[in-house]
Amino acid sequence: MISEADKKNSSQNKILTIPNILSFFRLCLIPVFIWLYCWEKNYILTGVILIVSGLTDTVDGIIARRFNMVSDLGKVLDPIADKLTQAAMLFCLVTRFPLMIAPLALMVLKETFMGITGLLFIKKTGEVFGAEWHGKVVTWLLYAMMILHVFWFNIPDGVSRVLIGICIVMMVISMVLYGRHNIRALRKK
Repeated sequence: MISEADKKNSSQNKILTIPNILSFFRLCLIPVFIWLYCWEKNYILTGVILIVSGLTDTVDGIIARRFNMVSDLGKVLDPIADKLTQAAMLFCLVTRFPLMIAPLALMVLKETFMGITGLLFIKKTGEVFGAEWHGKVVTWLLYAMMILHVFWFNIPDGVSRVLIGICIVMMVISMVLYGRHNIRALRKK
């Protein structure tokens, strides 16, 4: 008879799961939307692909939890796909909206810190941090802000600044909360 702990360990070590395939698919979409946005200037199709990417991010999380497909690879691959997608799109948007450099720089700072503390935690414990509510809020806000800037070609400067500002504030809040969490977790272990 297989115990619940064995089932859990077995599912955590799986590589080929639907959520992991969706995360890999999101990674494959990155060069496509960069090409569409920067070279083809096809903002509508870029926005559609960005929406598809965001939806697959949501769907992979639902599937992983509902069907017990949460895996250690998924806990690493999903946020990497998210952050690379967001960073790539912000980088594209900087070409038209120079203020996008602020959330992009903040993202690089936050993710560098998160990456270092996360790796230290994995090294000490063998466990992987999962996403928290504020990280998910930042992801949704970033996607909403980016999609609006892609589709709304002549977005008024004031609206653009407010949207970027909201994202920056939430990114700072999330960075502080994650930082506090990661440092506490490292100290405990």
